Amino acid sequence: MPIKATLSADGQELTIRVVGRFDFGAHQDFREAYERGGLTPERYIVDLHDADYIDSSALGMLLLLRDHAGGDAADIRIVRCNADVRKVLSISNFEQLFSIE
Repeated sequence: MPIKATLSADGQELTIRVVGRFDFGAHQDFREAYERGGLTPERYIVDLHDADYIDSSALGMLLLLRDHAGGDAADIRIVRCNADVRKVLSISNFEQLFSIE
């Protein structure tokens, strides 16, 4: 499974780990990761350490997560990106919308 979600013990942080290609094929799993069980954590971490590819559909999925999490008030961090993924995020000006670490 290319998407793995882990909720912290206190229920305040949801980590979504993407493995392999982050493209339209991951759409259903990615959406289910943050919508399952009506979760409402305070923080979201999207771990892209093991993502080796990202495309425009993945950018759209990140925007859907942002809307789900509260838009401008959302606390979403995109972490551990490789250089290629970071370049796509940078070209798309996603550092304006997300905390990228």
